[in-house]
Amino acid sequence: MSRRKPTPFACVLLVLGAGSAAAAAPAAAPAPIAIVIHGGAGVIEPSKMTPEREASYRAGLSAALDAGYEVLDRGGTSLDAVIAAVRRMEDDPQFNAGRGAVLNQDGDAELDAAIMDGAGPRAGAVAGVRHVKNPIELARLVMDKSPHVLLVDDGAEDFALEQGVVLVPRGYFRTAPREHELDEARRAEGAGSMGTVGAVALDRTGNLAAATSTGGLTNKHRGRVGDTPLIGAGTYANNESCAVSGTGQGEYYIRQVVAYDVCALVNYRRMTLAQAVHEVVQVKLRRSGGEGGVIALDRGGNIAMDFNSVGMFRGARDSRGRREIAMYRETGH
Repeated sequence: MSRRKPTPFACVLLVLGAGSAAAAAPAAAPAPIAIVIHGGAGVIEPSKMTPEREASYRAGLSAALDAGYEVLDRGGTSLDAVIAAVRRMEDDPQFNAGRGAVLNQDGDAELDAAIMDGAGPRAGAVAGVRHVKNPIELARLVMDKSPHVLLVDDGAEDFALEQGVVLVPRGYFRTAPREHELDEARRAEGAGSMGTVGAVALDRTGNLAAATSTGGLTNKHRGRVGDTPLIGAGTYANNESCAVSGTGQGEYYIRQVVAYDVCALVNYRRMTLAQAVHEVVQVKLRRSGGEGGVIALDRGGNIAMDFNSVGMFRGARDSRGRREIAMYRETGH
């Protein structure tokens, strides 16, 4: 018996039905975007934090956070996002980076910065520069325009001139509050005032990036370099694991390769991001006497911000609706 052919009307119904089924299928959720920033840890004394000063810090963090997120929101890369956020804090004199960098024992600002692209991965860093307004941009140029990872001191500034970067006089970094801090540190015969700025970001393509910038320690010995420009110590990003930026006592971060350690725990021990950050900050750093914190982000958009100091300036924003600025352990301080 021959099979009956469908009528033209039945064919139309079949096509319409298939179209309706396709229309009913849920659309794929857009890839997440996120950015996390920090503005230093261990420098926050609640007893000295007036409402006006706290509001100023929160405004500075908000401006940096939103500058980075806007890059991601319009489809920009994670590298451009972390640059935008860190550059904003470098230009804000209340943070220890760029314009607001602390002064060394000679009364000069010596600036360190690093950036890392989770794809590749690739990295660039500078250390001990004294005339570069935005060290994070020079670190990006080292990564993109040279075969090297780290350039220091006069060599880094020669490279900056080769790349058309305009240098600024050393007096640009000598702000009254930093001069006062230096006088206090000299009287105490020590170095202090930890602080660093940093950002980690995830873009629509799933690429991670990390950036960190600092003036180091007040009254530090001339030529001292901390963890910030040392890839794996204060800055690290790899798309196979996570992106991390640290802030705290740099010597401890160098000895324990803190930023890489977080990502290694995620990659090899299969820890969650929060577990890895807790293990490094609250267990390993504490055990050695190190103080500070880290911010971290993975490709799933998971965020971790943890510290073992009194406080850590920090902020986070993502495409799921999260947006927060915090300074102490409890965000409602």
